Amino acid sequence: MTKILLIEDDPDLFALVKYNIEKEGFAFTGSQTGRGALEFCRREQPDLILLDIMLPDSDGLDICRHIRADAALAHTPVIFLTARASETDRIVGLELGANDYIVKPFFVRELIARVKIQFRGNPVHSRKLRSGNLELDRDTCRVHLNGQEIILTATEFKLLDFLMNKPGIVFSREQLLNNVWGYNRAVTDRTVDVYILRLRQKIESDPAAPHWIRAVRGFGYTFEEQQPELMVAGL
Repeated sequence: MTKILLIEDDPDLFALVKYNIEKEGFAFTGSQTGRGALEFCRREQPDLILLDIMLPDSDGLDICRHIRADAALAHTPVIFLTARASETDRIVGLELGANDYIVKPFFVRELIARVKIQFRGNPVHSRKLRSGNLELDRDTCRVHLNGQEIILTATEFKLLDFLMNKPGIVFSREQLLNNVWGYNRAVTDRTVDVYILRLRQKIESDPAAPHWIRAVRGFGYTFEEQQPELMVAGL
């Protein structure tokens, strides 16, 4: 199910948008504070972000800037909801990477229409990620290989989810730590290597010669997509 994330401090508007988003069949998640917004977005992995600019504890423009600089969120559509109506404000918002800019007050039907426009001709990421005979289901938090469930810890699941969602992109250990473990962490780069090894032992037919999770010397790790016919049956 397509997930919409809202960051809006006005409780009445928050409740109104939530009601109508869910009424349209979208999954909804949100926060009424801008504090920790980037971490919240990383954790929720939404398909679209509705973002207020004038938050009492944060600047929505700065949040958008951080979203666009984050590897896991860079391509997630962002729609600003704001009372700033000048042409300059609109231009700044769009130049920062917002996909749309809606000025308050607005009609809810217009908001829903603009949300739907973001998905036209560009299907949202499935809640299920697949590569060859490997399947990750975000809704049930389960992973299957050749039809058999693979038991992963929560961190192993988050790491695999992050890598599978951006196949072919090489991530440094620092990027993986920031996106999977978060900025407020008490772990080192070595932790990434340990968890990569654990994942390989669980999903690779030969962990020493991995199909999916490949190391790029001097840079980090990347996930390589595979076709079903290339995979070896069984573990």
